[in-house]
Amino acid sequence: MQQPHHKFDITPPTGPNYIGLVKFLVQPFLEYPDSLSVDCEMSHALKRAWIRIAFDSTDKGKVFGRGGRNIQAIRTVIAAAAEMAGQSVYLDIYGNNSSRDSMSFDEEQEERTSPPRSRERRSNNVSRPIVKPRLR
Repeated sequence: MQQPHHKFDITPPTGPNYIGLVKFLVQPFLEYPDSLSVDCEMSHALKRAWIRIAFDSTDKGKVFGRGGRNIQAIRTVIAAAAEMAGQSVYLDIYGNNSSRDSMSFDEEQEERTSPPRSRERRSNNVSRPIVKPRLR
């Protein structure tokens, strides 16, 4: 019997490259892409990743988008990548990375965004207003 010439180690990676993914998703919104700072902390025991990003505060509106649509889309993509790896992920956003060191804890908490909330579902027994068409 003939032996194969090459041995391939087929081991799946421990998880997605969150830093690369976040940079890929956020940098196009930034005036100065080099101002983006991404930090990722993994807990293999809890299967969780905490991602912290900071960028120039002048780009905040572009990154968040109208009504938070851009940042919500970014969170959705990151969450999907984490779910495929059997993990959960949390994304924290900080203001200007140069002033981050001088912020107090309270200012820092104000600067961070809260995680997205799920919409409450209405039960079937809740009465809804009846809208009648206007007749002219």
